[in-house]
Amino acid sequence: MQLEGLFDIPPTLRSEQKWHVDLALPKQWNIGLIVGPSGSGKSTIAREIFGEHLTQEYLWDERKSIVDSFPPEMSIKDIIELLSSVGFSSPPSWLRPFNVLSNGEQFRVTIARTLAEKTILAVVDEFTSVVDRTVAQIASAAIAKSVRHRNQKFIGVSCHYDIIDWLEPDWVYQPQLNELKIGRHLWRRPSVVITIYRVHSSAWQLFRKHHYLDHGINPTATCFIALFKDNPAAFTAWLPFAGRGIKSARRAHRTVTLPDYQGIGIGNALSEHIASMWTALGMRAFSTSSHPALVRRRLRSRNWKMVRKTALGRKDSDPTRRHAHNRLTTGFEYIGTAMDRTQAEKLRYN
Repeated sequence: MQLEGLFDIPPTLRSEQKWHVDLALPKQWNIGLIVGPSGSGKSTIAREIFGEHLTQEYLWDERKSIVDSFPPEMSIKDIIELLSSVGFSSPPSWLRPFNVLSNGEQFRVTIARTLAEKTILAVVDEFTSVVDRTVAQIASAAIAKSVRHRNQKFIGVSCHYDIIDWLEPDWVYQPQLNELKIGRHLWRRPSVVITIYRVHSSAWQLFRKHHYLDHGINPTATCFIALFKDNPAAFTAWLPFAGRGIKSARRAHRTVTLPDYQGIGIGNALSEHIASMWTALGMRAFSTSSHPALVRRRLRSRNWKMVRKTALGRKDSDPTRRHAHNRLTTGFEYIGTAMDRTQAEKLRYN
């Protein structure tokens, strides 16, 4: 009664809101988005229509690693592929428990587990609300790609409009307008523009803990960094390579993308750009990797040729390769287009 008097609210015995919702969804779709401001009824509508598919907050065992927290019927190969597909491609972090991960890593892991457990339809409320907007946009693009590749159905419920173009949904519903827009063609993912610079090997310190091998780097390596929106996103380092019958060659030594920027190909783009630079300078460019996602990408790429099938690497006196004989690796050579030589010299020597 006091509040009614203070704010001139008409006396009432009941307060209610009603929504009339008509979701005439297309027969074929993979990604939907319910978006609108707070209080517009997003969560209520999602709960009423898709309640059984709505993701609940998971309980994560602090004694278990991430890879041990997925359904037991999933193979380690399937778990790794799913984690990588949503942009969580840091093997060291796969072995850690959920509670020690960053917000961005926790968000991606939660989505991966959701896709693993809700294979028919996954509905995620407060989608991207717990991460900053750059991470939200990049993660949305990676998640959309994964959902479509797996041919699943996914609905995000969010108050953020800045993810629409990155998610490229098949339909978008706005409760406050009772408006349904259908058609993936209505949205287009923005271009990802990175700037590449040569840097001192000390820049490795920013990336070292995210590499899946040891954290060392050869101090003589030629290093480059990729910036996205003026922020460090990826790093690559290269060393001279001397193989049987091979002259004037370079090999990739370290390539890392920071967790917040994984899932949209920044690391691969950086690596290929530098390989193109070496080619322009009259050198061959080689890369050996054991990371499943990178190997799959290069097997599909026209810019790389497999020169050594997946196998245990040979024992080598080179201390930077001392673990190669303990893990499966695949060797590739860059066969793509060379960049302009003037541009290559500027990048290499400046």
